Amino acid sequence: MSFPHSLLPDSIAPRCYKIAAAATIDIVSRTQSSGAPRPKRDQLYETAVREFGRPLDRLAAGYEADREKRHDLRQDIHFQLLRSFDVFDGRCSLKTWTFRVAHNTAVSYVNRERRKNAGLVSLEEIERTATSEDRQPDIDQRRALQQLSQFIRQLKPLDRQIMISYLEDMDMATIAEITGLTPANVGMKIHRIKNILSSRFLEEKRYV
Repeated sequence: MSFPHSLLPDSIAPRCYKIAAAATIDIVSRTQSSGAPRPKRDQLYETAVREFGRPLDRLAAGYEADREKRHDLRQDIHFQLLRSFDVFDGRCSLKTWTFRVAHNTAVSYVNRERRKNAGLVSLEEIERTATSEDRQPDIDQRRALQQLSQFIRQLKPLDRQIMISYLEDMDMATIAEITGLTPANVGMKIHRIKNILSSRFLEEKRYV
């Protein structure tokens, strides 16, 4: 999968956002669901995992840095996704439905982590402090990717949804459908996020 190269400096953009483990995603066991087997639901779930499994893995990494907790979050995402196909009516695409369920599950997880929530910030707060923080004289690819993942986890859930979806190369219409915002609002937030990131990386390059 290719990611938007315009988000970061040219030196690191082609390898942007590989913050998830390369291992195969754990699939939720059918024994975790209740009631008789539902072939249509299972088929939809299997298709979703086949087509979007790796992006779902990266999505979980965007919400949880701890490996063990991230495993639990991924399991919860897959379980809720499987259950959700009982009521899938096809009024939106499979991709939109899958990421809407995944993001909603992840947001619920973040909201349960109240202690961490206190440290989340808005785009406005980041913009105010973007040029005043101490900078480290290290702009190699690994550090840049680490900074990107840390930046994502600082954001409040809605902005985090937009950021992760954008990095998965989704267009503004799809992101708007997932988040409930208008395409114009999504575009405005993406523009602000890109400006913040550009400011941070350009500031660090001054020390190289």
